[in-house]
Amino acid sequence: MGMTGDPVSGPGTRIELIHLLRKVTVEFGLRQAEFAARNGMHPTDVRALICLLDAERAGTDATAGLLGARLGLHSAGTTAVVDRLVRLGHVKRTRDPRDGRRVLLAVDERAVELGHAFFGPFIGATDAVLRGLDARETDAVRRFLTAAHEAVGLAPEPGTHSDADERGPA
Repeated sequence: MGMTGDPVSGPGTRIELIHLLRKVTVEFGLRQAEFAARNGMHPTDVRALICLLDAERAGTDATAGLLGARLGLHSAGTTAVVDRLVRLGHVKRTRDPRDGRRVLLAVDERAVELGHAFFGPFIGATDAVLRGLDARETDAVRRFLTAAHEAVGLAPEPGTHSDADERGPA
């Protein structure tokens, strides 16, 4: 039993949800790698496209600096990714109309269509599940995923471990 009286593992436990989330993220990572391989891209290229699309949805100007920061790449690595995506026709570079010194990045519509063709069935199936939830359940899923995303973003201190380390791999 855990400290709160909950069983540590098994169906209906919090750790089961954590394992399910890990299972989804691993499977999604495999699909991203498959998409990249089918389309002559590196897996980092797919992450870059996602970052650029997220920036567009948020109304944020996408620059190489922003992309590099979000991908954790240095300047040369970011340039290589952007050059590769431009060469493949997936990304366009344009001058910022407000500041001609700045170069903005945008995902080409053909890359969006390519993504929809591959990921559309997954998105549609997931949307169908979400349509079956009421507002309270949807809010609970949103809160959980938001908090899980924030938790994953926490970098562990070097040389430290958590209780999870003692239980073995998740």
